[in-house]
Amino acid sequence: MIKLASCLLCLALILAGAGCRGKRIESQTPQVASNLPTPPPTFKHTDEELLDEAIKGPRVLPAEVASLSDRMLTEGSPAFNNEKTMARLDILLNKSLDSSPKEIRHRLLRNLGIIHYHQKKYSLARQELQQANELYPRDARTHYYLARLAVQNGNIYQCQGLAKKAKGQFNLAANELEVARGIEPSNPLYRQDLKQVLQKERTFSPDQKK
Repeated sequence: MIKLASCLLCLALILAGAGCRGKRIESQTPQVASNLPTPPPTFKHTDEELLDEAIKGPRVLPAEVASLSDRMLTEGSPAFNNEKTMARLDILLNKSLDSSPKEIRHRLLRNLGIIHYHQKKYSLARQELQQANELYPRDARTHYYLARLAVQNGNIYQCQGLAKKAKGQFNLAANELEVARGIEPSNPLYRQDLKQVLQKERTFSPDQKK
C-alpha cells in the first residue's frame, strides 16, 4: 500500500509539473502589435490640375489626354461654362493629335469637335466630328453631336425660310440619334427624341456660318 501510494504521488507531481510548464509556454506567446503605423494618405489631383501639368510639363501620352478630355467633357461638366478650361483643352488635344495612333485619334478629334460645338464654331466642329466618325463609326457620342449639329443646321434653314432643307437636316439628326441609341441603348442621353434635342438646341443662338 505504501509503495502504491508513493507511485500515485509521483504521478500527481509529474502531471502538475507538466501543467505548469504548459502555462509558462503559453505566457511566453508573443503578442501581436495593435498599433501598427497607418500608411500615409494619398492625394489625387483634380482634372484641372492634371490639365495644367499636361500643358506646362513634358508631353503626355495621347491615351492619357483622351481619357482626361473624356472626363472633362462629360455632359453637364463645368468645363463647358469655363472658357479658359475649354481653350486649354483645345491646346492639349491639338498638341496630342499628330502623335496619336488611329485607335486614339478619333477620340481626340471627337473631343475637339465637342469643344468647338460648345464654342459655337459649328463648321469646325462638324469637320472634326465627321473625321472622327470616318476613323471609328461606332462611337455613340460622335453621332450624338452630329445629331445636334444637324439640328442647328435645321434651325438655320428654318430661319432662312428653307423648309425643305430644314426638314432634311432634322431627318439627318433623327438618324444620327438612332445610330447613337443602337450603339449605347442604355445611355439615357441617347434615348432622347428629336423634340428634346430641338429644345436643347434652342438654348444656343444659331450661327449663320454653317
